[in-house]
Amino acid sequence: MSEAYAYNDESKFTYADYKSWELKPGERFELIYGVPYAMAAPGFTHQRIVTLLAVEFFNFLKNKTCQVIISPFDVRLFYDEDESDDTVVQPDLTVICDQKKIGEDGCRGAPELAVEILSPSNSAFEMGLKLNLYKEAGVKEYWVVDPKNKLVSVYILKNNEYVLQTYKNSDLIKSDILTGLDLSAAVIFRE
Repeated sequence: MSEAYAYNDESKFTYADYKSWELKPGERFELIYGVPYAMAAPGFTHQRIVTLLAVEFFNFLKNKTCQVIISPFDVRLFYDEDESDDTVVQPDLTVICDQKKIGEDGCRGAPELAVEILSPSNSAFEMGLKLNLYKEAGVKEYWVVDPKNKLVSVYILKNNEYVLQTYKNSDLIKSDILTGLDLSAAVIFRE
């Protein structure tokens, strides 16, 4: 059994611990302030939206310095070289513009943009804990895609606070990080 399953209120794990866990095939965890969170396998709609967004971002970022990465990909928001950092997340999509943050082991520090697609198992978690976590880490832009209600919430960091813009139907999504991206919300939710 993985050490992550042996978690109790007294336990706090680091990235070094996280790397040592022997997980079963398909098992994934995120580590937030030393607390492990098991991740359920995503469903069809979730993965279709991830794919659609990844293609749009990839095409837009061709010949630019930023790169889009699809989960599973470890993002160590509060990177510490000695691996004592205690927060590792796996956003559905990550856009990294600072090439020094990219390593074989994942993203070393806050990415410029993180995207999470909601599902029945993660909605409250993503909207609460991760919103505050990404803000604290300095993620400049955070997208929350809600397939059920066909909404895209874009949080843009301004003066250490997120400013929210919500998009639906055929609204054109505006991004501070991906300036010039013309992405209709309808593209994300097409059947």
